[in-house]
Amino acid sequence: MNLQVRRNEGSRRYELVSDEGELIGLIDYRVTDSVIDLFHAETNPAHGGKGYGSMLVKGALDDIRDRGGLTVRAGCSFVADFIDKNPEYRDLL
Repeated sequence: MNLQVRRNEGSRRYELVSDEGELIGLIDYRVTDSVIDLFHAETNPAHGGKGYGSMLVKGALDDIRDRGGLTVRAGCSFVADFIDKNPEYRDLL
């Protein structure tokens, strides 16, 4: 199964989707001025324990970095823990 992280601006969330279109996980966000608050993350329980949550957070943070100009607020504890364990993303905070 091939997975892709995409930004869904209409729903204000990042989505991890399979090549068949199945939604595997999501991160809800809100943007205020130049701060993007990643405040809620979840994965489909049927896909738990496979590292998909980390894949989703990494993809979202990579997209935010590529876009530039935004500072991340890790309002979700899963996102905050990911950044703590992956110091290469701390510059986004």
